[in-house]
Amino acid sequence: MYSGAGDSEFSFELSVCRWAELAWHPVAGDRPAVVARQLGTRERRWDTVVLEVDPGAFAARRRLGERGLDRDLLRVVRGAPADYEWYRDALDDPGFPWRYVREAVHRAADRGLVETRTGANGRVEFRRQPEDPPYPDWVERVVVVENKPDLDASAASALAGQLRHDVDAGFADEVWLATGATGRRVSPALLEDTPVEAGVLEFDFSAGVDAGAAEVVWGPARLDADADPDRRLELAERAYGTGWRDFRETMRPDCRSFSLRRAGRALLPHCGAKGRHQTAAECSGSCRQFAPEPPGWRVGGWPVEGGPGKGVRALLARRRERERDRAAADGGAGDAGESAAGRSD
Repeated sequence: MYSGAGDSEFSFELSVCRWAELAWHPVAGDRPAVVARQLGTRERRWDTVVLEVDPGAFAARRRLGERGLDRDLLRVVRGAPADYEWYRDALDDPGFPWRYVREAVHRAADRGLVETRTGANGRVEFRRQPEDPPYPDWVERVVVVENKPDLDASAASALAGQLRHDVDAGFADEVWLATGATGRRVSPALLEDTPVEAGVLEFDFSAGVDAGAAEVVWGPARLDADADPDRRLELAERAYGTGWRDFRETMRPDCRSFSLRRAGRALLPHCGAKGRHQTAAECSGSCRQFAPEPPGWRVGGWPVEGGPGKGVRALLARRRERERDRAAADGGAGDAGESAAGRSD
């Protein structure tokens, strides 16, 4: 097993995501970025997705809210005119019934993304918010990372085909393989059938997660990302909306055994009942050791108003917003971090 906290690919994945926030780009130097995990298309799902962003345009995107935009909302927001127009005049023919577009216009209005009114003959007219500029071109590059902490021969064989698909698909500007450090003079990843266009990172998290935890053992090629730009933007919006700390919604921080344990500059889920860093799959209401927080834990005040589980979710949400703030500012990688009861990730 790789050197680091936990004994699962899930812990490794979270550690890689946190490292990317601290130290992206591993070759070209500091680049403002947004990091997400477990996202993909119909054909492929990636462990880690790194969006390199234009800080000014990203700040403009943030004015549209903290939630991601799905395909239908993107169509409306990107096509929203400065002055009121009938939605059928303002938008291109979607190729499916217009009533679904009208529903999306109303959903966008409910979220404050556009303004609507009833025009002549009862037509639904809309415009973007008067203070908002057009939807910004905020994504500069899409980078995908496949995480495999233990790269034995069978794992390497399976990964070769996946990485080749990533390189050839035209979806990503850059492809990386992230694996655990082995201490060998030559990385095992370089001895396998890994596409030469894919970069290789070896991680040693034995001292926790920090900016220096990775070693570049093979640099990536810059790829010709000629895939449908709308699909890339849809993925980017999902990455923006979820980030990589979305485990706060899929795991059970309201279990009395759930906590966050420090691993360098990362906070990783830990199960007191199991005595280890649990996986996302096993941390659920169906776990035999799941024990809900006692009601008495949820009625106290500061510092855990609403109970420890709610406090964990709030803490992780603040961490996500801090990283968004940093990407929208100047993109400098790494910072002193926010203090929370003497801790920061």
